[in-house]
Amino acid sequence: MRVRMTRRAAVAGLVAVAALVVGAAPASAAPGDASAYGVKLDLSLLGSDAVSAGPFAAADANGPTSNTFVGVDLPDILRTGVINASASRNDDTGGVHSRASTADVRLDLLQSITGGVSAELVEAECDATQTGVTGKSKLVGLDLGRLGTVDTEPAPNTTVDVDLLGVDIAKIVFNEQIRNADGSLTVNAIHITLLGGVLGSIGTGDLVVSSATCGPAGLPIPMASGEGLWIGLGLLALFGIPVAAVALRRRHDLRAV
Repeated sequence: MRVRMTRRAAVAGLVAVAALVVGAAPASAAPGDASAYGVKLDLSLLGSDAVSAGPFAAADANGPTSNTFVGVDLPDILRTGVINASASRNDDTGGVHSRASTADVRLDLLQSITGGVSAELVEAECDATQTGVTGKSKLVGLDLGRLGTVDTEPAPNTTVDVDLLGVDIAKIVFNEQIRNADGSLTVNAIHITLLGGVLGSIGTGDLVVSSATCGPAGLPIPMASGEGLWIGLGLLALFGIPVAAVALRRRHDLRAV
């Protein structure tokens, strides 16, 4: 009976160690994802055909990890210079990073109301590490015309209402940060929404300039090599070897009797 119980203890100890090692293996949880793009729009303007375009210069951590587009030219809506986007994953740390930048942005969509919106550079950035997911936006040389001013690095979800004769017909969100259900974060440097169905409306739809999504971070330690391997071997030595040694010693004592 003692031999059987000791064997069970040894097996249980080794199984517990194996569970710890296997439970921390990369296969149990894929690393986080990341993506980015420069411009995307879906608009229905009064008196014009619907316009859907983008995402331009889309990048993804699964490939392509970087992308460039020479510029968007949509008369009376939007013109831009060069767009760059990138997304990457660090399999050693589990962290992911994404970034989108759009140069020489000119938003003519609301020009008759705002006097024009322009910026030298519009950037969105997102990082996911083991400590959390963070994002930010940068708006260099931003000119909002009659809408006032916004900081170069605005606070998350800074909103400016666009009105005509006291009625809101659109809203612009700068450094929009959306916490998604899967734990990821989407950062839109500029997001314009047209509010249809109101007096003076010019249409409906959305236009986004520079968007980055990332996270949550993936597993930080690959158990097959490096630090993870040494942790696994250390656990094995700490729990598995002493239990196995006790089992062998008891078997030897019983045979001697």
